[in-house]
Amino acid sequence: MTTRELSAGPVMCVVGARPNFMKMAPILRALAAHRPPLPALLLHTGQHYDAAMSDQLFADLRLPRPDINLEVGSASHAVQTAEVMKRFEPALDEHKPGCVLVVGDVNSTLACTLVAVKKNVPVVHVEAGLRSYDRKMPEEINRVLTDQVADRLYTTERSATDNLVREGIAESRVCFAGNVMIDSLLSNRAQARPVADTLRDGGHDPALLQQGWGVVTLHRPSNVDDAQTLGRLLGVLGEVARRLPLVFALHPRTRANIERFGLGALIDPQRMLLLPPQGYLEMLGLMAGATMVLTDSGGLQEETTALGVPCLTLRDNTERPITVEQGTNTMVGRDVQAIREAAAEILAGRGKRGRVPELWDGHAAERIAADLYQWLRAGAP
Repeated sequence: MTTRELSAGPVMCVVGARPNFMKMAPILRALAAHRPPLPALLLHTGQHYDAAMSDQLFADLRLPRPDINLEVGSASHAVQTAEVMKRFEPALDEHKPGCVLVVGDVNSTLACTLVAVKKNVPVVHVEAGLRSYDRKMPEEINRVLTDQVADRLYTTERSATDNLVREGIAESRVCFAGNVMIDSLLSNRAQARPVADTLRDGGHDPALLQQGWGVVTLHRPSNVDDAQTLGRLLGVLGEVARRLPLVFALHPRTRANIERFGLGALIDPQRMLLLPPQGYLEMLGLMAGATMVLTDSGGLQEETTALGVPCLTLRDNTERPITVEQGTNTMVGRDVQAIREAAAEILAGRGKRGRVPELWDGHAAERIAADLYQWLRAGAP
């Protein structure tokens, strides 16, 4: 059977923002390596507004240049979602894909899904079924709605299938494939950038980290948009930094709010080393050697679990419970005392090491490609 018999057109693979890139890179390689190959088109909505960082991530992950770039840029959730839909429809009409493959939970994921389903183009969702059960998170809305209308859903953990079934989605539409984010991590770990090089590029002396370090990322509005909340978090991070130097990769939103709220005095430049947003290989190097990671990122919860590095998640909930149940993740929210105590446990050598969850083995994308081939061959959806 040839690929022409599989569908009317290629698999249109959609990326929009940084988290998507790490998930799509192994998928594209797996589609090309499948026998027979599954033809694919890469469409970048341009939701990620930092063009230089986007280019660097594509290079780090060995992602091909996009076949189509919608160049949407940054805007409010409503405007951005609408603009993606407006620009995506002509691309869909022109290229006539056999299906649209979306990953994760960013605005582009939902926007392209809505356009495709309304035009009767099958939708495949990778990383389906994750739930925080916090409807105040825009990502949660994107996840729930995408899953409801997608035709084929690939999950990273078994509990995600349970979530989908509870929401009325037929289990026959779901395939437990594993975590493509970990495919990227394992395939790139040997290429991780040395920490000393990353620090020098950021204007810091690598000798400051001779006794170890932690890594910090903060970007969620609930953590950085309120002066008191951000001030409390910076205060407790400063306490941790007095015992363990922290490398803080500053999101532009966070940097702007530190300046706007006049909180710069809370940062000791000898103990809390500020860096601009980092590339994938730089962050991988920083995390792999870290004593701990403190973050409000979803992806870092997964990556630290795969690396066996203790992680403190500065959120009240997580859509990735397996990282807590089986992995290295501890939920501490914005509770200063909880952060202080959990960090002390790690520094005392009692941090969680966990285990790597089922099918987080570097072969998730291969399983997706094999299943997708059979699904398309059977006449999806």
